[in-house]
Amino acid sequence: MVALDTGSDLFWLPCQWRLHAAATAASGSTTLYLPGMSSTSKAVPCSSSFCDLQKECSTASQCPYKMVYVSAGTSSSGFLVEDVLHLSTENAHPQILKAQIILGCGETQTGSFLDAAAPNGLFGLGINEVSVPSILAQKGLTSNSFSMCFGRDGIGRISFGDQGSSDQEDTPLDINQQHPTYAITINGVTIGNNPTDLDFIAIFDTGTSFTYLADPAYSYITQSFHAQVQANRHAADSRIPFEFCYDLSSGEAKIPTPDIMLRTASGSLFPVIDPGQVISIQEHEYVYCLAIVKSMKLNIIGQNFMTGLRVVFDWERKILGWKKFNCFSSSTPENYSPQETRNPAGVSQLRPLNSSSPVTLSDSLLLMFILVQLAIMF
Repeated sequence: MVALDTGSDLFWLPCQWRLHAAATAASGSTTLYLPGMSSTSKAVPCSSSFCDLQKECSTASQCPYKMVYVSAGTSSSGFLVEDVLHLSTENAHPQILKAQIILGCGETQTGSFLDAAAPNGLFGLGINEVSVPSILAQKGLTSNSFSMCFGRDGIGRISFGDQGSSDQEDTPLDINQQHPTYAITINGVTIGNNPTDLDFIAIFDTGTSFTYLADPAYSYITQSFHAQVQANRHAADSRIPFEFCYDLSSGEAKIPTPDIMLRTASGSLFPVIDPGQVISIQEHEYVYCLAIVKSMKLNIIGQNFMTGLRVVFDWERKILGWKKFNCFSSSTPENYSPQETRNPAGVSQLRPLNSSSPVTLSDSLLLMFILVQLAIMF
């Protein structure tokens, strides 16, 4: 599985461009993409409109790339490749579709990518023309939209071309022309039964595990949440990036917490199903943390705030949509509860938590990406 990231554009895979079949060796748990073993792959030339590093092109005229991520010292670099992505429709009579896409042959990864973040590659789902959703739309295969559905255990599904349903909630995207992202305007917040007006812009980024908020949003939400929690607050711990954590007694999976609702510019309410994270601090000792990290500037809605929802990223209509959903079913049962997606055994072990670790998702719903068709080897 690859990590899915709405905060970046390029799809890249760990790769060895010059590796031949006879010279392959075991690569641990990392999956390698081998362009030389794919009959459909070809190098992207420096003259291509997709080549952003033309000034760094060598005489070989093969376009290099380098993606630098927010997490300190984290990057991927290599060469751009054109190859065929095999997709499967989900309907009564599934069909295999083939799409020529641009991807990165990632020869060198640094930072978090060396510490289990996206070991098998990263699927950039941003707005730039090099992203797979943009390419699929340019080729007329799908609308320029997709949805993702997140279960409590971090596993879910992606559906290319999905524009949601008539009964979903939605709000307009707040578009920064210089740096377009999947951002929306939030006009208010309700914690429990306490609503307040609070204006800020937040980026929806599936490549961020937890939610980052700057003041005043951070202080209001965390302090109002804390004021309504009837549990012992855990002492500050430098190994935990969250400020508000609470001791769990033996047998407790979580504590009673107030609901969190975000009021968007359209007036629609975005529900946060479970904003917390259970962390094991030592054997048989757990804490429940409000999984919000204080940010200096940016407000980022991470994957944890999207859990239990089908979130629609619709660039074609310039909206963000959402609906409570069972991420392991193609339809929502009438008696569906978000708790069905919980993994009671899934807790984080206490260690320095990397906030940029992308969430990994499984096969898609509408258009399933089958990466083994791209000449990948283990």
